[in-house]
Amino acid sequence: MIMRVMNSSSVSEFLLLAFSDTRELQLLHFALFLGIYLAALLGNSLILSAIACHHHLHTPMYFFLLNLALLDLGCISTTLPKAMANALWDNRVISYQGCAAQVLFFVFFFGSEFSILTIMAYDRYVAICKPLHYGSLLGSRACAQMAAAAWGSGFLHAVLHTANTFSLPLCRGNAVDQFFCEIPQILKLSCSDAYLREAGALVFSVSLVFNCFVFIVVSYVQIFREVLRMPSEQGRHKAFSTCLPHLAVVSLFVSTGIFAYLKPPSISSPSVDLMVAVLYSVLPPAVNPLIYSMRNQELKHAVWKLFYNSF
Repeated sequence: MIMRVMNSSSVSEFLLLAFSDTRELQLLHFALFLGIYLAALLGNSLILSAIACHHHLHTPMYFFLLNLALLDLGCISTTLPKAMANALWDNRVISYQGCAAQVLFFVFFFGSEFSILTIMAYDRYVAICKPLHYGSLLGSRACAQMAAAAWGSGFLHAVLHTANTFSLPLCRGNAVDQFFCEIPQILKLSCSDAYLREAGALVFSVSLVFNCFVFIVVSYVQIFREVLRMPSEQGRHKAFSTCLPHLAVVSLFVSTGIFAYLKPPSISSPSVDLMVAVLYSVLPPAVNPLIYSMRNQELKHAVWKLFYNSF
């Protein structure tokens, strides 16, 4: 394995972790990732097109779902194309600027996505627990402001973490033990105590994520209390149908992220870390469209109408 000992001023490229050293397995990984990437592109693009083209889907719930689909596309497009190219060409190199861009965009999309998921929980809470105030609390202007706040906060976090991470002196080589540039792996290359500054910023971000998670949990406690009080079985079924996809997406997003960053050190190894990173960075963007379309009859009808009008 190629390893260069250098300081940050002379680092011009990083070496990403390869999925395999065997050429046949590299091509197999390329084909697998290509299939997952195309499925994610197709699923999220169909959701975007269906919501954009059908006026009856121009509601707050679908507006936030449109934002989620955009963020999913951005998230998976930040990591997977480079991993596919490296597997296809048997290459591990990523430029210093490319690595910084990966960190910036991944933190941006990842952070913004969790903010949007939090807002979507608020949307479901208002729709079910305060239906008479839904129009005033979630008007078009309020929805646009909340979405802008989610994207803006994600961007600010991304700039903060990228600037902190890449201002550190790097003297422990240039091999990143991950298939994409990930902040914790880059911090391992630093030999300066200044990495504590970025570690502190990460703790701050984790605390914000935890607060959002608590907000989502409290919202759903209130939602389920209200749903169980509904006298109509049809009303309960409709409420659950709109909530369960979002709850499933949040559960997938949070569980994979927690396992990636809070797993016990005893089970940590390069191969395990690699597989876990695939789970939390690749699986949710690819599976989210399927989760949202399974129980949502309006969305399924809109997607089928798109297909029908295309032929």
